[in-house]
Amino acid sequence: MKKRLLGVLLLSSLIGLAGCSDQQNATASVDKQVASPPVSPSVQRWYNQEQVARGNVLFQTNCASCHKSDASGTPNWKEPDAEGKYPPPPLNGTAHTWHHPLSVLHRTVQRGGIPLGGTMPGFADKLNNQQIDDILAWVQTHWSDEIYRVWYERNAQASKSIRPINGG
Repeated sequence: MKKRLLGVLLLSSLIGLAGCSDQQNATASVDKQVASPPVSPSVQRWYNQEQVARGNVLFQTNCASCHKSDASGTPNWKEPDAEGKYPPPPLNGTAHTWHHPLSVLHRTVQRGGIPLGGTMPGFADKLNNQQIDDILAWVQTHWSDEIYRVWYERNAQASKSIRPINGG
């Protein structure tokens, strides 16, 4: 199970947000756990209320025109448009955003999805690292405790160094 989860994490880090629709099968077992979650203690969130307040203002200014003011995104986000591009997904925990570690989410906001075949522009020239973190904090307030817990575990696993097996 650990090898499978590590494989899913590595795959999601490499693919980035633009390729998320392809990894739904790879994360189906985790999704099923989220759909009917076991009782578990909630995890302390990494952000504070000041970040959330700043993130709300920044999100409304920079992101809401595509992802909607409540982070609900496009209802048919899984279906490509006439140009073959996927529309903005929900960021509220109902789509794939929570499948990615914080580093991938941060990088996606910085660089955008265009290099990966998406339409999201990069915001590195408009937002500094703290502002991006503030936006991500606000987005994560829309995630249920169970979605956040699963994301937190994935994020922690993705942050660990990969060690060779059997000295290889």
